[in-house]
Amino acid sequence: MSRVRRLPMFPASLAVFAAIPLCGAAHAADTVIAPSPTGWTQPANLGQAELDAAAYHDSGAYGRDLATVDDEVGDWLTAQAPHTTRPALVLDIDETALSNWDEMKANGFGYIPGGPCSLLPHGPCGFEAWERLEQAPALAPTLRLYKLARTLGIAVFFITGRHDELTTATAITLQRAGYEGWAGLVLEPAGSRYVHAADFKAPARAAIEAHGYTILATVGDQRSDLTGGHAVRGFLLPNPFYLIP
Repeated sequence: MSRVRRLPMFPASLAVFAAIPLCGAAHAADTVIAPSPTGWTQPANLGQAELDAAAYHDSGAYGRDLATVDDEVGDWLTAQAPHTTRPALVLDIDETALSNWDEMKANGFGYIPGGPCSLLPHGPCGFEAWERLEQAPALAPTLRLYKLARTLGIAVFFITGRHDELTTATAITLQRAGYEGWAGLVLEPAGSRYVHAADFKAPARAAIEAHGYTILATVGDQRSDLTGGHAVRGFLLPNPFYLIP
């Protein structure tokens, strides 16, 4: 027995619409979009911000801006260290000494603290699992700054918002990236919660000073890395990828 193929049925109104010649199709690109209301308070589009951040990184502009600041720090240390007793430099870690670009890109710049990180270069990638992979590379301009500081006889300390259960993984990652011979590595106590990063980092710098060091410079990618005193000068690196208050 042969099968009869039934054609789909359309409402009569759609059939009439389909018969209308598309004479206006050539003018579709000429559509005028009405201006947004002057009282609009819409913030910047997050999708566009993500594209802009990726372009900033991939174009090389991010690396150049990073190097500009790190070179400024190097000039400052070179001028000040010979006249300073027990000079010290304090560095943040994430997006200061080490790059988490692979994790950030995989997550679309979202922060995923838990879960695995087994699908790179795709996401999701849990940040704690990423840290335990011990694969984060050095940001080259900061590594050059670090080596310059060591050549100048400056003690270098790392102060990071990572929690101290990651101390071993963090130390291994820093060493693999080329950071060797630091004077101290300070992580937040496990389970701690600070309203602002400065609530932890400023007292940590004060503790370094209490051991007789003069912190000539503190360097970080967040303003909260630098505020709260206990350093002669703070230097802010570029980071449009996330914000830590």
